[in-house]
Amino acid sequence: MTGRQKPEFVRNMTTRHGKPIRYLRINGKNICRLPSADYWSREFVDAYEAALESYRLGKPVTSTIGAERTRPGSIAALVVAYYQSAEFLTLAASTRTTYRGIIERFRVEHGDRPVASLERQHVKAIIAKRVETPAAASNLLRMIRILLRFAVDEGWRKDDPTVGVKGIKSKTDGFHSWTEEEIAAFEARWPLGTRERLAYALLIYTAQRRSDVVRMGRQHVRDGRIHVVTVKSQGMTKLWLPIHPSLREAIDAYPNDNMTFLVTREGQPFSPAGFGNWFADATRGAGLPKGCSAHGLRKAAGRRLAEAGCTQHEIMAVLGHKTLKEVVRYTAAADQRRLADSAFGNVGSRVGGRNENN
Repeated sequence: MTGRQKPEFVRNMTTRHGKPIRYLRINGKNICRLPSADYWSREFVDAYEAALESYRLGKPVTSTIGAERTRPGSIAALVVAYYQSAEFLTLAASTRTTYRGIIERFRVEHGDRPVASLERQHVKAIIAKRVETPAAASNLLRMIRILLRFAVDEGWRKDDPTVGVKGIKSKTDGFHSWTEEEIAAFEARWPLGTRERLAYALLIYTAQRRSDVVRMGRQHVRDGRIHVVTVKSQGMTKLWLPIHPSLREAIDAYPNDNMTFLVTREGQPFSPAGFGNWFADATRGAGLPKGCSAHGLRKAAGRRLAEAGCTQHEIMAVLGHKTLKEVVRYTAAADQRRLADSAFGNVGSRVGGRNENN
């Protein structure tokens, strides 16, 4: 959010006692309470973005208002303390939003339970209930582990009951990597000069996350490169990426005077969540399946780099990953295909030679 105007869907009211209160209000319905803090304070922005993201995804929307009335020593009280900690507040904004979405659902279900009474078997039972959604189960376990390690650090309890508890193995590879056919279909539907084509080009030709793409602007372009500062929970990474000719073409075809390449219809920068929802509409408009997300283009970019024969270190330099382990999945399939082709080529020539001799 930029400027000084009231954010979208925010309604300010006054109680019969004269106390100011604030709601997230959509389609004439109050969705949840919001903090009365300044619109551009971290407290308000975190709560606003978390509530809006949950609503748009059809997930339960909860409020942190009334935290002072939580039961001392309860999981709900622990969540409030964690939200106020330096450990949480120093996370990237997009990471805080993701964490909140998972933690709030956990608080709704188990907030009244005393932190001291939570044992290993309880954690296993909570995770086991999500066996049908392995990724969600593993994400929840990670958040519970973060909360309980925080509880140990703060002296709420002496041990961490999540030690030794394993997540549920997922049979998927995570986000779907766009195929070349899906890429071609999107380009055919959204030609140069459209905002959708520019968004697509920024995603696939910089190979960055949506949270980084929405902040890119012409001020970041110098000497034929685009300067990217990626911000994730593990820290900040500075990248200088050469501008691909197709990206340059898309930028030149969609001129604007804004500080960011991409803005909403109201002329405001996108939030990462808002951009993700808007781009999902663009993929549906191109007739692509539901799994074709903005992050899937980052994976497709990594796949293309691997198939072009780039080394793991070269792919790391583009994607901004910290370790080789993170890029192995991009190169494994490409390496397998190249090795298989080479192997069968060798076998074919040898078998052919043997047959001729016979």
